[in-house]
Amino acid sequence: MSAILQDLIKPVSFTQAARDPQGFADALCGSFREYGFAVVSDHTIDQGVIDRAIADTKAFFALPDETKRRYHQPGGGGQRGYTPFGVEAAKGAAAVDLKEFWHRGRDLPEGHRFAPLMPANVSVSDIAGFDETTRDLFDALDAMGRILLKAIARHLDLPENWFEARVAEGNSILRLLHYPPIKGEPDGVRAGAHEDINVITLLLGAEEAGLQVKTRSGEWLAINPPPGALVVNVGDMLQRLTNHVLPSTTHRVVNPGAERMAFSRYSTPFFLHFAPDVEIKTLPQCISADNPDRYLQPITAHEYLMERLREIRLA
Repeated sequence: MSAILQDLIKPVSFTQAARDPQGFADALCGSFREYGFAVVSDHTIDQGVIDRAIADTKAFFALPDETKRRYHQPGGGGQRGYTPFGVEAAKGAAAVDLKEFWHRGRDLPEGHRFAPLMPANVSVSDIAGFDETTRDLFDALDAMGRILLKAIARHLDLPENWFEARVAEGNSILRLLHYPPIKGEPDGVRAGAHEDINVITLLLGAEEAGLQVKTRSGEWLAINPPPGALVVNVGDMLQRLTNHVLPSTTHRVVNPGAERMAFSRYSTPFFLHFAPDVEIKTLPQCISADNPDRYLQPITAHEYLMERLREIRLA
């Protein structure tokens, strides 16, 4: 690889959001328009919240396989709880991904109208504090994501709070990922080339490298956020809403070189989703003679999610 993506993307400081909201919005979305990804430096997520959740993540994945499998929810589409190693695959991929993961979603009150579509979270009894630390990280990333959506709305000439009602009860997911050490020469990679399903994804830095982003020219470039920064990328729902003005970019996690194969890789992406009943309909300001509407038929967020989960073998 001739470069890493950080060399091409100028980080956008989160401190700019308060003192120059329009400048922050345009810088953030300018990076999205070009790469589908942006690096947000100086984020305000409490490092203690991050560290505690990462520690509990590592403790959970260190549990015996039979213990972890007690938290698997058969037939649940991987929406909550534990998904074992070798289940998920990228859309169209022949080989499964070399990973296992845990999903935490939004806590809903009993009897909530979305309860049939957004399962209850799975409680972990084997790691003291796991439920609390992962909830705290979910809440912190959810709050940060909603601030970033205000900037995106501003850039798109929408009311600043346009996204708020659409995501306040969204089917967002915190994914705790473990890519185990690699032995031999496996058929697959840690995560095959894919695009995210959701609105935006927020990703904290990982201890081990491997994340790569595909540029418009077809080159794969490495990206790993520096300390105190987030990588944020556009998901397919936002791409569809904006008629590809903000593109969802293909990315993957490649296997390490021989010197790092014995090391696990942990990652904690937060997939920010619309509420299930939100209609994804192309924004009029994203339609033009040069960019005609690609999506004449609207679709609800839940319908779109289920369509995509079937494609990646989770449903």
